[in-house]
Amino acid sequence: MTLAARVIPCLDVADGRVVKGVNFENLRDMGDPVELARHYAAQGADEITFLDVTATVDGRATTHDVVRRTAEQVFVPLTVGGGVRTTEDVARLLSVGADKIGVNSAAIARPELVGEIADRFGAQVLVLSLDVKRSDRTPSGFVVTTHGGRTETDLDAAAWAREAIERGAGELLVNSIDADGTKDGFDLELVALMREISSVPVIASGGAGAVADFPPAIAAGADAVLAASVFHSGALTVGDVKQALREAGVTVR
Repeated sequence: MTLAARVIPCLDVADGRVVKGVNFENLRDMGDPVELARHYAAQGADEITFLDVTATVDGRATTHDVVRRTAEQVFVPLTVGGGVRTTEDVARLLSVGADKIGVNSAAIARPELVGEIADRFGAQVLVLSLDVKRSDRTPSGFVVTTHGGRTETDLDAAAWAREAIERGAGELLVNSIDADGTKDGFDLELVALMREISSVPVIASGGAGAVADFPPAIAAGADAVLAASVFHSGALTVGDVKQALREAGVTVR
């Protein structure tokens, strides 16, 4: 898909602070999002993703301020998700400095939103965020969840991804809820499934714990790798990950 694999730190933001937990629970404060974004950009991050994990009305206003301040200081692409329900929400986030917008729950509730965003702003702006769990209830073996993995839908993850791409999604951010925060490695079976059905770039998310976890995700078909806790804790730098990818024969920026 892409010529060079991308490394993307993810900032889960609640009430203007970066937080992190395990399987989306027991969130801990990890620092100031603007400072962290600046830190990761200096390390060579290809993009930075902000996810507003509370997405209340107040939280969204806070997120707008965080995105604006980050865009003024950090010159790598910013993807912002959480609480996006309308094309007007997208317009406001783009106006304060976001480059791409992630949608999840609102697109599940009303799939037409995907096409509306793509038609107005272009597919390149739209990232479909998929929070996925293993399940024996769906043909692919994976089910889409909402509310940070707490609520299972009836949607087969592969079928929903395919439909969203047909409607105009320009990229898939595929997060394994089972692996999230565990540091046991990416769900390679999930990554390979999404690569098989996707005609757009796939971002692998959930489970990174060591540099050795990243090359297999690219080998399984990811165009980009996203991680949070290993960067926030200082266990790894973006440079460490890029070096591991280079040593595995992966082209990075």
